[in-house]
Amino acid sequence: MEFLSQEGMSIKEKLGILSDAAKYDVACTSSGTDRKGNGRDMGSALASGICHSFSADGRCISLLKILLTNECIFDCKYCINRRSNDVPRAAFTPEEICELTIGFYRRNYIEGLFLSSGILGSPDVTMELLYRTLYLLRNRYHFRGYIHVKAIPGAAPELIEKTGLLTDRMSINLELPTAEGLKSLAPNKHRRKILTPMRQIQSGITASQHELALYRHAPRFVPAGQSTQMIIGATPESDYQILRVAESLYQKFELKRVFYSAFVHVNADRELPAPPGGPPLLREHRLYQADWLLRYYGFAAEELLNEKKPNFNILLDPKCDWALGHLEQFPVDVQTADYQMILRVPGIGVKSALKIVQARRTARLTFGDLKKIGVVLKRAQYFITCSGKQMYPVRLEEDFITRNLLYEKERLPFEKQQITYKQLSLFDDCRFQPAQEKEGVIWRSIS
Repeated sequence: MEFLSQEGMSIKEKLGILSDAAKYDVACTSSGTDRKGNGRDMGSALASGICHSFSADGRCISLLKILLTNECIFDCKYCINRRSNDVPRAAFTPEEICELTIGFYRRNYIEGLFLSSGILGSPDVTMELLYRTLYLLRNRYHFRGYIHVKAIPGAAPELIEKTGLLTDRMSINLELPTAEGLKSLAPNKHRRKILTPMRQIQSGITASQHELALYRHAPRFVPAGQSTQMIIGATPESDYQILRVAESLYQKFELKRVFYSAFVHVNADRELPAPPGGPPLLREHRLYQADWLLRYYGFAAEELLNEKKPNFNILLDPKCDWALGHLEQFPVDVQTADYQMILRVPGIGVKSALKIVQARRTARLTFGDLKKIGVVLKRAQYFITCSGKQMYPVRLEEDFITRNLLYEKERLPFEKQQITYKQLSLFDDCRFQPAQEKEGVIWRSIS
């Protein structure tokens, strides 16, 4: 494509521009697929094959995360790469992306590629370039590592289908939680054009799984599933509305993940909010915790929030907050309660609940046993008994338990005064970061 050539700009200069332009795309996810190396080609994509590093604000930097181009025909008010912004522009050729990916992989800097793009010319032109990049990477460079690519809304279905056969994960950004928000801040984008390819990808994944059940060597379509991303705080939706949207996406489109990205004020526009405390990172954190409750703990959005209580308690994690509002269901006896009820106890995670159910088959559990299993007794002690006995005599009263939980101080994955939005360079040596800067791994921890 001749319009991609940019004489006088080096690969290093392009990399600086297009890696920085990609820093607001969330890609904190393991590969989710099990493709092994074959002894001939380069790389693999085992389920645990993506080795994560985390910056101080908890964002993943394990993949080569770049844009094909930050040129864009759209003018979304919240986007740093919007058409009306006066920012340095650059574009990679498919060959340049392949060379970068292989070069960084051989140096053991990365385990895979996260590739997104602004809209260059048209959705079809951009999607064709993304497809060509992946085709070269898989067939000319024989790269079998993990690839996550952003599909372009409005692109031809056949281009999305061809690309889906070459990538591991594909995602389409929902951008904003509601169609009204999208209309006000991204007038060039339409909800229907986002949901249509999302449905196509879901159908392709289902069809591929059926084929694989019949034919072992059938081509795999997006084997690691699809995800999406929503910007939180740019529009006035409540946490309840956002969680309802996420729940609907999981149920209707079988998404692997919904990512929540705290709104960062990067453009001067009167229609954009200017949060006095900066990006709503704690709100983002609470939504991630609630998202885990939806996916792994058997909760429904209606149980966590409602019209009368539309937003999460910033001081307490959603699980503790729910338990305090439903004290009539507690205390739970870990010796007799069913698995689903044990899961709802603050301080007990999925692994701990499974271990409790297995261990109590052969023995009567004590609080010492629960501690060895991994139960966080500082939280769980108010909500459980062992064979009818409490750990300490405590009152089952909301005010009393709340005061004690707040006194313990939940360990958050960041400190507000330390938040930065500088994406770490692939040339930074993460081994020498202070230990406290690596705590992003607990970003989505909840028990």
